[in-house]
Amino acid sequence: MFYLQTLIAFVFAIVLLVGLHELGHLIVARLCGIKVIRFSIGIGKPFYTKIWRNIEWSIAPIPLGGYVKMVDTREGKVADEDLPYAFDKQHPLKRIAVVAAGPLTNLALAIILYAFSFGIGGVKETRPYIGTLDSPSIAAKAGFREGDKIISVNGKAVNTFNDAYINMVMNLEAGKVLVQVENPQGQPETRTIDAVGTPEAQAVATRQASIGISPVKLSEYIGEVVPNKAAAKAGLQKGDRIIRIDGMDTPKWEQWAKIVRENAGRNLKVVYVRNGTEHETILMPDAHELPDRSQIIGRAGIAPAIDEAWQKKVHHVYYPNLAQSMQLGWQKMVDYTNITLSFFGKLITGNASFAHISGPITIAEVAGHTIQIGWQSYVEFLALVSISLGVMNLLPIPVLDGGHLVYYTAELIRGKPLSKTIQDIGLRIGVAALLTMMILAFFNDITRLLG
Repeated sequence: MFYLQTLIAFVFAIVLLVGLHELGHLIVARLCGIKVIRFSIGIGKPFYTKIWRNIEWSIAPIPLGGYVKMVDTREGKVADEDLPYAFDKQHPLKRIAVVAAGPLTNLALAIILYAFSFGIGGVKETRPYIGTLDSPSIAAKAGFREGDKIISVNGKAVNTFNDAYINMVMNLEAGKVLVQVENPQGQPETRTIDAVGTPEAQAVATRQASIGISPVKLSEYIGEVVPNKAAAKAGLQKGDRIIRIDGMDTPKWEQWAKIVRENAGRNLKVVYVRNGTEHETILMPDAHELPDRSQIIGRAGIAPAIDEAWQKKVHHVYYPNLAQSMQLGWQKMVDYTNITLSFFGKLITGNASFAHISGPITIAEVAGHTIQIGWQSYVEFLALVSISLGVMNLLPIPVLDGGHLVYYTAELIRGKPLSKTIQDIGLRIGVAALLTMMILAFFNDITRLLG
């Protein structure tokens, strides 16, 4: 069922985002008096075609893009009566408008999707507090503590946990990351992350590990017991609190969880509290082999309950009106556009890992996960991918919309097109860059999948 949901969520995302991108090109082309021959979602041989309003509307099997084919003398013989409507015969400003329309449609769509999400489902903000700190981890090595409130990352103020986390991840390969925090006692301190070139940073880039912080704070009480697993067989229930194992006090969840992991298949004498009364039982952790077959660990089949008081402190939900929703949508679009451009800049300068680049497999995986969480997560996922699609297409790489914008802007300034030689060289460079990026994206996807 999950795989079917993932497939549907992915296909819908591609059809919506690519379709509206190409529709932006088409609408502006028609408004500029340019004749459009074909509109296609997907590439390859179309499996569905329909003629409507003198345009061939097609759907092709490879979901890696789409295109709008216009009358153009550079692509073949054009009938005399169609010459005034040929794309390449139009004023540079018209061609600039047509080319820019696709990416700008994606950015506008992102604003609308965010506004819809915020207006209907509310704005769910998680304040930049650290509720759980994993150890060992990059964050633990940097001196972070549970209860820290993150104020800024490399001098940039952050208001939510997500903003803080993204900024830390994006700067891992650029050098030391200086994180200003307010410690649990309310005193200002600086945590310094120095993970450039480390295996830990590479694992974060490939999404095989995290920095080691979470805004969620877990309580010491059992929140879930998996049926037919070790804890259920031992009689443990939701709401119980384990205080001692084999005579060792375990006031913290991590303490007794560590003992369980290290004692697969061994009987452990467990003392727990239920409704204020102490009880004893014997727990035999189930043996579980890690995916890389490097180790067998013990599992009890339980999960901790979330600290509700902490949740109320950290999480904030409010419902903006229409104007506020649009303003928040605009701000989200601007913020993520800046982050995306900054990331590409870091790639060029060698201050970010190419392992961060994702392809269609990762997009499909995230689509499936977000739609399982709920409609709001999926809508905001669509908005984020729409921003990525819009920004990437605006990059000044020949074959992308941004490359064409460079050519037509140069023609507007010079009063004549760039020479065919220069355009051909640019095209070869652009195709090589795009193919390299696609191969890298697929390689990273497969690496994560097999990870």
